Amino acid sequence: MRHIRLYLALGGWLLVGTLAMTATPNRKPGLWQITTTMTWQKAPEVAGSDAAKLQGGTHTTEVCLTQEMIDDYGALLPHDNGMCKIQNRVTSDAKTTGEYVCNGVMDGKGELESTWVDPGHVKGKVHFNGTFQVGSERQTVEWTTDSLSEFKSSSCGAVKPHPLGKH
Repeated sequence: MRHIRLYLALGGWLLVGTLAMTATPNRKPGLWQITTTMTWQKAPEVAGSDAAKLQGGTHTTEVCLTQEMIDDYGALLPHDNGMCKIQNRVTSDAKTTGEYVCNGVMDGKGELESTWVDPGHVKGKVHFNGTFQVGSERQTVEWTTDSLSEFKSSSCGAVKPHPLGKH
């Protein structure tokens, strides 16, 4: 079940990751508040109390987007835990699309889209289809995450940026 929690968090971070995928002057480094809603269309079947962890729902978190992240990647990208990567990224002035490809405990591909509403607001969406290792079997999964990101401050305060990973 630790793996399910990891991928639930990863799915949430994916939308955090699609916060800003273009390096343009009006992208603001600093503190961002991300509200993410995860919906399972097909969740892995697990027994007992672990099933409650798969309900999805809405979560809000704060993240620190640094200038280095904007310069290197144009964004705060999801952690590359060696299993999932963003591929085939296409960026225009206000929109980025790409594929979120996973190989490991979770295998499959998700289509991601991130759109700048204005310099302080970003909408994101990921729709993922694949399989998830539960015990000795692989189960089909499908989930969608929708996010709204809002710039809060040029200072991150106590919120520390996540280390830049391989993307």
